[in-house]
Amino acid sequence: MIYENQRFTGERAKFAEKKSVFNNCIFDDGESPLKESSEIELNGTNFQWKYPLWYCSNVVADNCSFLEMARAGIWYTNDILMKNTLVEAPKIFRKCRHVVLEKVQLMNASETLWQCSAVMMNDVVAKGDYFAMNSSNIVANNFSLAGNYGFDSCSNIEINNSKLLTKDAFWNCENVIVRDSYICGEYLGWNSKNLYFENCVIESLQGLCYIDGLVLKNCKLLNTNLCFEYCANIQAEIDGDIVSVKNPISGMIVADKIGEIILESDKINPNQTLITQRK
Repeated sequence: MIYENQRFTGERAKFAEKKSVFNNCIFDDGESPLKESSEIELNGTNFQWKYPLWYCSNVVADNCSFLEMARAGIWYTNDILMKNTLVEAPKIFRKCRHVVLEKVQLMNASETLWQCSAVMMNDVVAKGDYFAMNSSNIVANNFSLAGNYGFDSCSNIEINNSKLLTKDAFWNCENVIVRDSYICGEYLGWNSKNLYFENCVIESLQGLCYIDGLVLKNCKLLNTNLCFEYCANIQAEIDGDIVSVKNPISGMIVADKIGEIILESDKINPNQTLITQRK
């Protein structure tokens, strides 16, 4: 079925729709308009009310828009491709699998992409706190995030060529790879395991603490102080200076210069960490 230039209203306006195309349509007031639908193609379609795509599968949304009241819009949905789309609604993805986002703007990304898995993001911009909490198996390229507490309690994350302005990012995480990216935010990476940063620029007050398995390869730590506290198995090769290092548990740290090294023998064994300054 093909729908062209139509306006739909009322609750469950197109409930359980199958194998349909919506071109330049509007879903106005009325909750859950496409709930339980599958094999749906949406082109230039506008969603203006709550819960538009719950329990759906095999959805393509191209050049669409989700207004603020289309909140909690895509939950329990699997196999969805969204591209060239503007999303103003918060909480847009929850408990979804196999999500692909291409050239998507998430302008109110508070509590977005929670408990999702198998997510691919290319050229995505997101603004909001607690982005991607409790999600797994995410790959992001050319991703921009402005919002605190990003990627809390995530696993198996790969991020490339991205910019993250986010306090308390990557807390309680496991298996995170970040390459060629800029990260600015306090308390980066606490309580995590297996974090790998390559060719990154990082600015973080008391960042990179309480981590088991931390690799920094050819990274810059700008204005980063009291880092590596209670970190074990560190392999840190820093291009430039570090303001201060405090009580690492074990591993190797190399930097051009370290302003202050704090090693409290009643809290850690200083002999377990090799610290080298090039200058």
